[in-house]
Amino acid sequence: MARPANGSYNRAMTNTAAPPRPSAGPKPVAPGRPYPLGASYDGAGVNFALFSRNATRVEVCLFDSPDAKKETECFLLPEQTDMVWHGYRRGLKPGQLYGYRVHGPYEPAAGHRFNPSKILFDPYGKAVGRDLSWDDALFGYRIGDPQADLSHDPRDSAPYAVLSAVTDDVFDWRGDAHPRIPWHKTVIYEAHVKGLTKLHPGLPEAVRGTYAGVGSKPVVEHLRSLGVTSLELLPVHHFLRDRHLLEKGLTNYWGYNTLSYFAPHGAYAVDPSNAVVEFKEMVRSLHAAGIEVILDVVYNHTAEGSQLGPTLCLRGVDNASYYRLAEDKRFYMDYSGCGNSLNMREPRVLQLIMDSLRYWTTEMHVDGFRFDLASALARELFEVDHLSAFFDIIHQDPVLSRVKLIAEPWDLGEGGYQVGNFPLGWAEWNGRYRDAVRALWKDRSTRMAEFSSRLAGSSDLYEHSGRKPCASVNFITAHDGFTLQDLVSYDHKHNEANKDGDKDGTDDNKSWNCGAEGPTKDAAVLALRERQKRNLMATLLLSQGVPMILGGDELSRTQQGNNNGYAQDSELSWTNWAPDAAGERFAAFVRDLLKLRAAQPVLRRRTFFTGRGLHGLKDIFWFEPSGKEMTPEAWDDPAIRTLGVRLGEGGIDEVDDEGTRAAGDTLLILINSGPVAVEFQERPSERPGAWERVLDTAIDPPAPLSSSPQDPYRMEGRSLAVFRLAVLGEGPRA
Repeated sequence: MARPANGSYNRAMTNTAAPPRPSAGPKPVAPGRPYPLGASYDGAGVNFALFSRNATRVEVCLFDSPDAKKETECFLLPEQTDMVWHGYRRGLKPGQLYGYRVHGPYEPAAGHRFNPSKILFDPYGKAVGRDLSWDDALFGYRIGDPQADLSHDPRDSAPYAVLSAVTDDVFDWRGDAHPRIPWHKTVIYEAHVKGLTKLHPGLPEAVRGTYAGVGSKPVVEHLRSLGVTSLELLPVHHFLRDRHLLEKGLTNYWGYNTLSYFAPHGAYAVDPSNAVVEFKEMVRSLHAAGIEVILDVVYNHTAEGSQLGPTLCLRGVDNASYYRLAEDKRFYMDYSGCGNSLNMREPRVLQLIMDSLRYWTTEMHVDGFRFDLASALARELFEVDHLSAFFDIIHQDPVLSRVKLIAEPWDLGEGGYQVGNFPLGWAEWNGRYRDAVRALWKDRSTRMAEFSSRLAGSSDLYEHSGRKPCASVNFITAHDGFTLQDLVSYDHKHNEANKDGDKDGTDDNKSWNCGAEGPTKDAAVLALRERQKRNLMATLLLSQGVPMILGGDELSRTQQGNNNGYAQDSELSWTNWAPDAAGERFAAFVRDLLKLRAAQPVLRRRTFFTGRGLHGLKDIFWFEPSGKEMTPEAWDDPAIRTLGVRLGEGGIDEVDDEGTRAAGDTLLILINSGPVAVEFQERPSERPGAWERVLDTAIDPPAPLSSSPQDPYRMEGRSLAVFRLAVLGEGPRA
């Protein structure tokens, strides 16, 4: 994930001591319970429980309304059990706004940053009652002081702080259940809640860009007709808009700036005060259509940033417990590039993450999680530890061990690139797949040996640990980088709109503009771009593993060459639901490809190819245009741009979900990624029959099926074709 380091809080501050804050409440506070953590309503009142190992006392502060500049009442939590401060107040109800003031030492050099002048969001808060308004009073130190964060700011942050709201979890799910799509049948569609629906012409203006928009009939029907089984949403945990971006007229669009691990982001709701219910209604609607909901989650860092960041939640609750501190405890270990890292060695931090995951699974009914910069979660000391407590706990959990777990298998620390090294039970974003496929269709930088491994499910990465092809989440484009349209339209990034001098975002895009940079009226360039899009999408959907499509790629969405749209909450990032004629044809092409994938078990195998199939026939056979088997020399020759592969000869030695043997056709895939036409002299088969052409990316619009194109078969430059074996006597298929 490309995003700037949190360097926005680089002004200095001084050190003073805040006077003790008197605490008194007009109503009695009972001892309450240390569990569950957070604010829990029981029908008569609310129990508050907050973990802080190093605090000296904790106050709960109640607010009457989102407009309140100060609390109406504060009361001390009277009990402490196992470092959890707790108390119970009768008469409080759902909707009550509150925050914490936590007392303790302000000693940044020792890792302690307590400041009771700052209202703190509940780490277990399930709803946001008021969002943040940026002000210098939100910082625990005095901005501009020569001592920077070693100084102390006694100003009250109450008028500006994020407030928690008490919730009532009652909701009528109407029999909703997790679809539990098998991994090998999964097709992921990565999208942004706002970006997916903001421009949809079939939605009322009020629901565009919201959870309700995602769960609406037009959007759900689009996903169903496309063939999507699982919708992966960019972060919906409540996040903050970075101050330095707002000052530049930008905003945090992607949402990788989490404040709350329990509350859904309020700005994505029609009514922000009803965000929990609206999120549940979205999930219920998608489940009714058989579509899973997967959340992109950010447990590697928080929105409080570096030592120069604000004091909003964990920093003020117990900085030394929640965050991974450097040897000099004033500073943070930073494996994300965003200023801090959660302390995975603290049991209560592990509990926070696990409780969050269980809450979203059991209470919010989501079906899986994609973990941003997941290698950071495996760092028990400094190196990535594959036996870390985090993985052990998840594997033993009766709830989380049953949902989809996807790792972004890298972080920014030393040794953080861990593609292929996550444990059983995890799928991974396969960055090596992306790079190999992009390079194949761009130039000669990928050898066929590398590409064939990616096409066949990356057994070299996953089989050694006992995992299957579905451990590989294959993608060519994602939110971070070019869209598919831009991948074939730009040689270079164009991130000027981010106002960072075009310095952000990667320069290693493996993209090709097909002869002109950006928009053009050259018909030949436009035709080549469409063919390249068909080649890339066909490769993705014909590969073993789990395909992930970037939302809007099927509609030819462009970001005008911006490959780091993290700050672009505008039409630059939103999905355009009105593609031109070429875009309409491409959308139909994607739908047809997904139908082909769903109909052919050989394209979504549970197990890796072995070279041996049923009846003594090979389950996979790689060949040259001559029809002869690929030689070792050809595999490693960087000049080779052609490849044929026959799949499933004799059937598949697997059973489907009902326990019957998987049925399907023998398929042939021909690839010519070079610029000149090549004739495949023979399409080999060990069974009698005729090859029926299913598609050829050089033909636009697609030509009618041909029962038996004659050998040799001419492959135009930069094209891919698929054939099925029509067994004698079977007849052609439509």
